[in-house]
Amino acid sequence: MRLLVTRPEPEATRTAALLRSHGHDVIVAPLLRVEPVAEVAFGPGPWAALAFTSANAVRAIASHARFPALAALRAFTVGSRTRETAVSAGFSAVMSAEGDVDDLARLIAGEVGDRSLPILYFAGTERAGDLAGTLAEAGWAVETVIAYRAAIVSDFDAEIRACAVAGGIDGVLHYSPRSASAFLTAATAAGLRDFARSVKHFCLSPAVAAPLIAAGAGTVNVAAAPAEGALLALIDPP
Repeated sequence: MRLLVTRPEPEATRTAALLRSHGHDVIVAPLLRVEPVAEVAFGPGPWAALAFTSANAVRAIASHARFPALAALRAFTVGSRTRETAVSAGFSAVMSAEGDVDDLARLIAGEVGDRSLPILYFAGTERAGDLAGTLAEAGWAVETVIAYRAAIVSDFDAEIRACAVAGGIDGVLHYSPRSASAFLTAATAAGLRDFARSVKHFCLSPAVAAPLIAAGAGTVNVAAAPAEGALLALIDPP
C-alpha cells in the first residue's frame, strides 16, 4: 500500500521506516510542527511524581537546567513510545499505562499512594483528554506545565496533491484528534475533499477517528487499543 503519515517529526520518520520494512510505500507529510517552549517554568516542588502524555513533552524538558532533579523522580507515561523516550532521556524509574489518559490516571492512582504532594504534568497546549481533571477527582493536586506547542501545517505540498488526484494514496495514518483535523483542513485547502472522504483512514482511537467520521469519511478503521502496534495491525493483520 502507499500510505500517508501525517504525525509530527521525529515520530513520522520512525513510523515511515517501520511501514517500509513491511513492504509499504510511504509519504511523510507532518501536519503538526512541534515547537518546544523556550523557557519552561515550573514551581519549586516537591512532587510525588511526573506525568507525560507525549514524547514531545519529554524531549522538550530533556535539556532543562533542572532536569537532573526531575530525572530522579518516578515518571508515568501514557504509552510505551513515551516511556522509551523518557528512559532514553535519562529518567531512572518510568512506568507506562499502555493506554489512554484515563489508563494513565488509574496507573498513577494505583502506584503513588501519598496524595500530600502534587503530580507534575508536562504537556502541550492542545491535549487529548483531561489528565489533571481526572486526577483531581481522585484527590490529587496536579501542576500542569506547558512544555511544547504543536502548530498546524494547513496545506499539502505539490507531491501529495498530485498523488491524491491520481489515486496514488491508499491510506492515511492518524495518531491524534488534532492531526486528523489538520488533515481535513489541509485537504480542504488543497481542493481534495473527495479524496479525504474516499481514502482509507487508520486511527489510533475513537477520539482520533471522530473528526474524520464527522466530515463524512467513508472508511475509518480504529485500532483495538490506543497503541501503535494495534494501529499497524489494521494495515498488516497478524
